[in-house]
Formats: sequence, structure tokens, C-alpha cells
Amino acid sequence: MSVPDMHGDGARTPGRGTRLFLKRKRMWAVLAAASAAVLAMGIAIPAAQAVHDTGAFELDGNATNNPAVPGDDWDNVCHQVTGTDCSTSSNTSASGGATAVDWVSEPNTNATIFTGGGSKDPIDINQWAWKDGAGGLPDKDNLLHSFAARYTTSSAGDVLYFGSDRLDNSGDAQQGFWFFQNSIALGSNSVGGGSGFTGVHRNGDLLVISDFSNGGTTSTITVYKWDTTCKKTTGTTAGTCGDANLRILGTSTAANCASAAANDSFCGIVNPSTITMPWPFTDKSGTPNNQALNGEFYEGGVNLSALGLSGECFASVASETRSSTSTTATLKDFILGTFGGCGSTVTTQSSVTGSTSIGTGSVSVHDSATVTVTGVQTWAGTVQFHLHGPIGSPLETTIDGGLVAVSNTTPTVQSDTATVTAAGDYCWSAHFHATTPATGIPDADSGDTNECFTVTPVKPALPTTAGPDVVLGNPVTDTAALSGTSNQPGTPAINPTTAGAKAGGTITFTLVKDDCTTLATGTGTNPQSVPVSGDGTYGPVSFTPDAVGTYHWKAAYTPATGDPNNLASTFNGDCSEATETVHVTSVASSMTSAQSFIPNDSATVTAPAGGDLAGSVTFMVFESTDCTGSALYTQTVPVSGASPRTVSTTNTTKSTTAANVSWLVSYDSTNPGQQSISAKCFEKTALSIDNDGTVSSP
Repeated sequence: MSVPDMHGDGARTPGRGTRLFLKRKRMWAVLAAASAAVLAMGIAIPAAQAVHDTGAFELDGNATNNPAVPGDDWDNVCHQVTGTDCSTSSNTSASGGATAVDWVSEPNTNATIFTGGGSKDPIDINQWAWKDGAGGLPDKDNLLHSFAARYTTSSAGDVLYFGSDRLDNSGDAQQGFWFFQNSIALGSNSVGGGSGFTGVHRNGDLLVISDFSNGGTTSTITVYKWDTTCKKTTGTTAGTCGDANLRILGTSTAANCASAAANDSFCGIVNPSTITMPWPFTDKSGTPNNQALNGEFYEGGVNLSALGLSGECFASVASETRSSTSTTATLKDFILGTFGGCGSTVTTQSSVTGSTSIGTGSVSVHDSATVTVTGVQTWAGTVQFHLHGPIGSPLETTIDGGLVAVSNTTPTVQSDTATVTAAGDYCWSAHFHATTPATGIPDADSGDTNECFTVTPVKPALPTTAGPDVVLGNPVTDTAALSGTSNQPGTPAINPTTAGAKAGGTITFTLVKDDCTTLATGTGTNPQSVPVSGDGTYGPVSFTPDAVGTYHWKAAYTPATGDPNNLASTFNGDCSEATETVHVTSVASSMTSAQSFIPNDSATVTAPAGGDLAGSVTFMVFESTDCTGSALYTQTVPVSGASPRTVSTTNTTKSTTAANVSWLVSYDSTNPGQQSISAKCFEKTALSIDNDGTVSSP
């Protein structure tokens, strides 16, 4: 037989041994139509669904593993919970691979007993009450051990097993098994004359109520789910509300595992004869050797996949005894334990590990996340990636990526590519959230160290080249070729909407003397700076030193204020670069000599009688020996006064380097008593001129 689906929609807190179970979308159907309904929803259900024949667990009316039969038994579950050998024989029982287990011993027969009128199944847990040592509990309703296990099988999907043993077998007994999605525990608050519980119901909590006869021939099972849409009704068929908050998933009066149908979705069984329990057990009769009489041991199972409940995550389990199978029956004894619950983790890997350079101004990065969900086989959800950085910078920001679908078939997903435009430290993070109907899968956040990376700035190259050597009085020059710069950060720094500007800042040129420290002096600005806009050639700059010597240019690049992408860089800081050395020199001098003289002459005029002299003397000088050629200089000088009278030339501007000079001199008398003297060439001068050539400076 099959059972219709079960639905839950609340939040829960994972319990011990967290396990994740994905809750499928389910539809109501009667017991016989559950398989078809599940298939219609696209849920793959294995062909064999018999809960008593999955090969994962032995539903055979005893608690001891049979090595000849596949699957675990309750001694395996006990071992998995306690870590000790729970077998009373020599066989050691190891874990069989259950995804969630519970095994609780309650040796005190007066411990954890329900009390108060609010302790009923249709009422929420926060109104339940319990106490110790109440007394008056029927021995047949007194539980000694409670156990549960969950498996994922290849033949039947997700299956759930549960059971208990009791103090006495005198009479029929009714039991209930609650599987809570929230973590439920004993509280200390006062409720209904006893103590309360912590935690409340969540839609989708599972309740299995079983009625079995002492001999085990009759086994009636009804499966409910907690559903707050159910009001006080008395439905009896699958899909109806059997009581307030309790919707019937299925019921059967022939649910004995020993005679169940091939495709049964749930069944139960008691020990048909005396068995030896695999753990210490003493019934009311004091039966020796850990033996349980017929009907003192009960176990059952539910095929969650057949119910469409493979996604349910149960954090706590409680077995309970009751006065009847009615939903309003008085609850008696109970044993509460923790179960699998749900667990999820996110591990991530950034595309950049360690560090990477900002390059020309941007870096493309992405993140991948692998989601691991425990306790459930089928699940789905979303991952949202976040990128934060540059951490500690004024540009610090966080971007949130879109929701990326993730599931058990695609557990590893990748973020969108982000563009980072500022150097600094960045960290990815990823948040997982389950989005399927499965309840109890907790959110998970990544916390991996490999989520952080560093984007390093660049150090631009700054080679410079000085101009040629010069003679003192001329300027020296220098030119820089800046390369390897990065653009400045965009706005914002991650996935910018405004691109970053080219590298800014300045290049400072400094001319120093040969000691590499002392600033050169002269005409111009030293040091001097030029603005920068990305890669390029800057200069030439010039400066005119005031002294000869050897000089060195230095260059220093300073990035723009607030630019994290470019580092400062220098060139020729130690004056070792030959291309940055320039010499200021003086030129050599030379001298040639050439002798010259200024020719002058004088004449004395004498007249024996005739009174005073009156007239003029005319001097003409020639660069020849016979007064031929063009006169170099002519001067007429007046003569007057008593005889004799001497007159001279006054040449100061004419000079000559001729080796021979001759004079043509005449006297023109204006005194009638005295005669004139005609021009005569009677003065000659011969010179010896020796010019020795050129002399030079050292």
C-alpha cells in the first residue's frame, strides 16, 4: 500500500547529528494513489517501495542483526549512537550507514511521564507537561528504550524506522512516534502541574500511531502530519483532518510487516515470541538473560519517498504510549531523543588565489561554491555570492550577486564575473538558502580562508634620457618615458559604472651636481614637476647651470592622491645611469697677432725774407715707395707766423701694415713775397713686420 504526501512549512533548529532532508512538493491522495500522485509530480520513485524489504533494515520482530540478511538491526543503531558494542552476544555490531539515528535508554521506570490535560497530540508542544516519579503508570505503557533510524536506499528511496521496548506485555498497547522538525527538549518551566518542553510543532511534523495486539496478529497504523490548517474535525480517510492540526496521510488495519503487501509504505511488528534483546533488558516479570516476552518489543517503518516526504528533516523523535489510538487519547509515558536534523555547508574557491596584479586597471574575478547537504538525498536552493573590498580602503564596498540555483545534481555553482578596479584586499562570501519544500535545511555561509585574495598595485617604469652635453651658458635637458601605469579605480571600485581615469600625479625632474646630492644652481626651476596622464613621454625639461662640471638628472614619479593602483617609482636615484649624466664645458680659445701703425709726418717751412709765413702744407701718404697709388691719408695743415714754422699731421684713425710708406708733401704760399713749394716725394719708410701666427689656451 502507499500513502499520500505530507507537507510542512515552518522553520526549525537543527539537532544533534544534523542531517538534511529535502521536502518535495506533495499533493493529497488516498493511500492507494500515492505512488501515481508522486510520479505525476515528477518525483522518481523506485519500483520496489516495500518498507519492510529495502535491504537497509531488518523489520523481523527482533532487535539483533542477522548476518545472513542484508541490512542493519537495532543493535547496529545502538552501536552507531553509543559507540560501544550493544550486542549481548560475542558479535560486535558496527554502524550500517544510517543517515540519522536515535537510541535512548530510560532505566528509571518513573522518569519522563506525561501529565496535565494539555499533553495531547492535537495540542502544540508548548502546552505539553511532564514530570518524574508520578507513579500510577500501567506497566504495559512503560517504555524502557526508544530507537529510530533513517536510510537512503536504492530500491525504496528514503525510509524511516522506529521502535521501542516496554516493561510488560500484559494486554494490547497503543504507541505513537513523533518526528519533529524543530529541536524539542525537556524544559524546566511550569506547565499544567508539571514542567514544560522547549520547542514547538512545525507544519510537516510526522506522527505515526500504532495499535498492536499482545500477540501481534493485529496491527493498525495511522500516519498523520502536523497541519495548522486542520480544524477540529473527525475525518477518517487519507487527506482529511483527523483532528485539529492533524491531517491523515494514510491508515491501515493490516499493517503487520510479517504479512504486508509487496509495496507497503508503512508497517509495524512486535516480537511474536520470546527474544533476546541485544542490550540490558529486564521486564516486569524479571525474565532472565535480557529476554523480552512476546509483545514487549515493537518496531515499524515508513517509506518517506513513497509519501513524498524524502525532503523532511527531523531533529527530534519521541516515542509515546497512550490510552487508545484516538488522537485525543491521554498520553502516558514517553522517551525523547535527538535525531538526524539537517545540515548544510558551503565551501568556496576564488578564481584568484593569493594575489594578482591590477595590470592596466582592472581584474576579472569570480567565485565558485560547493554546497553540501547532509541527511537528505534530494535538495535544491540558491547561492548568493558577495564580494567585499578593498578592505580598509575609502573605496571599500560590497556587491551582491544574483541568486544562483544549486541542487544535489548541481552542487557546485559559479558566481557572475566581477570587475575589480582598485588594488587592495578582497574577500568573497557565499550564502546558501534552501528553496525547495524541504523543511529544516538551515542556511549556510562560507567561511573559507581561500575566499580572500589581494590585488596588488603596479610600479610603473620611468626610464629617462638626458640631452647632449653643452657649453656653459646653454641649457641641459631631460626626457622621461613613463610606462606600465594602471588606470585609477572606477566608481564604484567593483563593477564600476564610471571608468577610472588614466594614471595621474607628477614626474619630478631634479638636476644635481656630481656628488649626486647638491642641487645644481643656475637659471630656471630645479627641481621641476610635470603633470602625468597615463603612459607617455614627458619633457624635455631644461635648466641652465651656472658652472662647468658633471651633472646628473634624477626622475621621480608620484601617483595622484588616493590612487591605490600605482606605486611611486624613481630613476637614477644613485646617479649610476650613464644616460642621465650630462657635462657642462667651456670652449678652447686661440689668438693671432697682426702689427699695425699710424703714419704721421711733419714739415718745417723756412723763408729768409718776405715777412711772416702764410699758406699751407699738404701731406699725402702712400703705401708704396714712390708715392704711387691711392693716397692712404691726406691732410692740409695751415702755416702762419714767423719763419721757420713746423706743422704736423694729426692722423689717428688710419693704420697700415704695409712694409713701405712714402709721403708726397707740398707747400702752397699765400704770401706774395714767398714762393710755394711743389709736391715732392722725398720721404720714404721701410718696415720689417714679423707676425708669428696663432697661440691657443692650454
